[in-house]
Amino acid sequence: MHKNRKLRLAVAGTILAAAGLLGGTSAPAEAADVTLRLHQMLPAQASVPKNILEPWMAKINEESNGRIEIQHFPSMQLGGKPPELIDQAIDGVADIVWTLPGYTPGRFPRTEVFELPFVMTNAEAVSRAFWQLAEETMLEEDFKDMKVLGLWVHGPGLIHSKEPIDSLDDLNGVKLRAPTRVTNDMFKSLGATPVGMPVPAVPEALSKGVIDATVVPWEVTGALKINELVSNHTDFGDDPLYTAAFVLAMNRATYDALPDDLKEVIDRNSGLELSAFAGKQMQLDDAGPRDAAVAAGGNIIELSDEEIARWKEAAAPTREKWIVEMDEKGLDGSKLYERAMELIAENTTQ
Repeated sequence: MHKNRKLRLAVAGTILAAAGLLGGTSAPAEAADVTLRLHQMLPAQASVPKNILEPWMAKINEESNGRIEIQHFPSMQLGGKPPELIDQAIDGVADIVWTLPGYTPGRFPRTEVFELPFVMTNAEAVSRAFWQLAEETMLEEDFKDMKVLGLWVHGPGLIHSKEPIDSLDDLNGVKLRAPTRVTNDMFKSLGATPVGMPVPAVPEALSKGVIDATVVPWEVTGALKINELVSNHTDFGDDPLYTAAFVLAMNRATYDALPDDLKEVIDRNSGLELSAFAGKQMQLDDAGPRDAAVAAGGNIIELSDEEIARWKEAAAPTREKWIVEMDEKGLDGSKLYERAMELIAENTTQ
């Protein structure tokens, strides 16, 4: 804070305090210097807004001594559709957005490495690896048009279906919603009929029979009422089938316009530790909805090691295809994959 501004605030505070004493009323709170609008797709009661975004916003407000206020607009309240969130951050329709890079296929190619089949271990470790790889290769390339605040993944993805999927063969012909280009490719190679759509569209698609199954982590099933629409849940145990990548991003011009001390508040609450916290929290939030599904009599299908090996073999071409695609873009797919796996292993064993 500049010296002159400190002085003005100090004088103003003294005058207001005196006025309060003389007039018998308390001094009004100082208005925020900066008001930012955060836009995202899920209802406010979903676990990510409730347990990650809202606490993060409150921390920014507290550490800025009230000088930064972040207004939360859930459920696309500022308009548009989830795939438009990235451009809303770039164009300044919103100051901050939370979304999936994969909702705009091909635009953030390096992020897809974390969505490849059977890559993830746990969400905290993979989120740390995601941020570290982004610092090496993505922030100045894929995300050059925005200020990235956090990058993370959700907990183990699993299949929620109307009919039981006990084996790879049961997936044949199933109309299945997957979140991103890579996951759609994977399920196509596994025999399903993939149907791409943002996650808020899943409940209606299930209820109307547009899809027979969806893949999401447990944590979002409560907000989407998945357990009321399907009763079968295929779990891959210690070999998670997939995960999806998320980004919390800020409009570059909005960030650049902040005074240095407020930039420091944002920076202090961004990056590796925010990413790790968010990933860990998403996986922690899997427990409640899973318990609710069990309590409701849901059919939790735990695949055997032998059956998971079949899925791994069938999914391998997805990884090979992705590496070739990255090579064609001049991104050295093998190097990206190997580095991602190295970082995941390092963070998983810590």
